[in-house]
Amino acid sequence: MVERIPVAVMGATGLVGQRFVQLLADHPWFEIVALTASDKSAGKPYREAVHWVLGGDIPGQVADLRVEKTRPWTVEDAMIVFVALPSSVAPTVEPALAETGKIVVSNASSMRLEQDVPLINPEVNPDHLILLEEQRKRRSWQGAILKVPNCSTAILTLTLKPVDDKYGIREIHAVTMQAVSGAGYNGVPSYQILDNIVPYIPREEEKIRNETRKILGKPGRTGITPHPARIHATTTRAPVTDGHLEVLHVKLEEPPTTLKEIIKTLENYTGKPQQLQLPTAPPKPIIVARENNRPQPRLDRMNGNGMSVTTGRIRLQEDTLQLVTLGHNTIRGAAGTGILIAELYLKTTGQK
Repeated sequence: MVERIPVAVMGATGLVGQRFVQLLADHPWFEIVALTASDKSAGKPYREAVHWVLGGDIPGQVADLRVEKTRPWTVEDAMIVFVALPSSVAPTVEPALAETGKIVVSNASSMRLEQDVPLINPEVNPDHLILLEEQRKRRSWQGAILKVPNCSTAILTLTLKPVDDKYGIREIHAVTMQAVSGAGYNGVPSYQILDNIVPYIPREEEKIRNETRKILGKPGRTGITPHPARIHATTTRAPVTDGHLEVLHVKLEEPPTTLKEIIKTLENYTGKPQQLQLPTAPPKPIIVARENNRPQPRLDRMNGNGMSVTTGRIRLQEDTLQLVTLGHNTIRGAAGTGILIAELYLKTTGQK
């Protein structure tokens, strides 16, 4: 039997934390050895500490694992720590973990835009891992911090990476319809969202603008040169459980001659995770829906086990590409990408 790598999940009782636990439970490379949560949950077995909302049973491997307090020293047996903590807590915990040699893969928004911190969407910018050399040199860490993008940004950048590579992007207009799970289990009151769409999500539009430029930017050893595209975003909350839908209008530097050409560009795209055959990588990271009424969250969010984006309504008007894209926000947009980042790190550093 192949020895598996010990990992921990911090913030394991929250919605993204639960998704980490679910995806890691039967992972061929990883074994959960520690779970942390708030002090009120500490000391309980996971099955008692968590209000499980993902459907199905709590994974048997961790149901009786005792939940620890969220402190750096409570995960000392783990090599990799997956973080699903609030951004108010993460900035103090994550550097302490990296100092002690842990590989921190974090879903928290703090530090995403710092020059020496890789913000990784594995099929899009695996070359940004080069920043870890500068991070360790500058901060004198034995470990490292790697960041998972904002959920909408992860979906957008995966969709547009092959477009930018082939045609160049000058400007992006994005309107999102984001699922309620993106706000966490208690994030949106039911009376506010049922029979309604909320046309503003705090700080989300800034994340799309800034993170997209970083992810699509060019890496150097000391930082990233941001992508020059102008980016405009409007983010809305929709009464859907999972799956962020995004309407994109993209101005291209060199437009394709035919619609068929751009569909082929999207459909045939593969990234480094597919080339390396990483366990969490979907065989097709971008799926093109031919029906005029697709993609739809309920029908398409689990494509590629939730790790593929599904794109449709593809149109070309002069130099502007118009399309609709969809991704599962807690898998592709959070925990699944975090696990894929860890796999990519291990494979590229020769540890797997």
